[in-house]
Amino acid sequence: MGWRRILLLLITGTSVASLGLVGCTTGERNFEAEAQAPVTSTPIQTPAPALPPQEREADVPFVPTPQSVVNAMLELAKVGPNDVLYDLGSGDGRIPITAVQKYGASRATGVDINPQLVQQSRNNAQTAGVSSRVEFRQQDLFKTDLSNATVVTLYLLQDVNLRLRPKLLQELKPGTRIVSHNYTMGDWKPERVVQMESEGDRQHTLYYWVVPENVPENLR
Repeated sequence: MGWRRILLLLITGTSVASLGLVGCTTGERNFEAEAQAPVTSTPIQTPAPALPPQEREADVPFVPTPQSVVNAMLELAKVGPNDVLYDLGSGDGRIPITAVQKYGASRATGVDINPQLVQQSRNNAQTAGVSSRVEFRQQDLFKTDLSNATVVTLYLLQDVNLRLRPKLLQELKPGTRIVSHNYTMGDWKPERVVQMESEGDRQHTLYYWVVPENVPENLR
């Protein structure tokens, strides 16, 4: 189309668009067509909320409990369908996950102060398919309400066990079972002691207590 023809069309009020010429020129955008095209959107996936920073240094370093020892702890406590287990210092979550997945615990809660370990535990529970019955809390174990527990598992240190003992005896119901990996409760004598080996001939000692109806004065 020559420039004289275009000028004539403009003067007479005939639009170039009416002649079907819109979009024919290379490099031009058809804004009208774009406006009429259906809008498609990609769903936005909301990321999981970030866990808060660690509030203080952990009481103990994370050392994974061998799976054979995890099983022995849960068997010593006779974990079953009527149990609600709390694991204090839960690390990567293997004790709560195993309690639900293998031993049929009704619910299990892991408590750890380290946000990276809590997130790892939640991922592990998701992979194991037990997230609906296992909870992991980023929390100071000395601030955790333990009153719902029927079983408590520990892999801490001797001094931490001793600081924790009054809380356990005050908050836990009589009959609640406690199993500690490698560390005692001082003057509170265990009802059972189990010694075992794990992979690599490592030696382990498990201690088992039951919360009494009447707590002796020297243990409070």
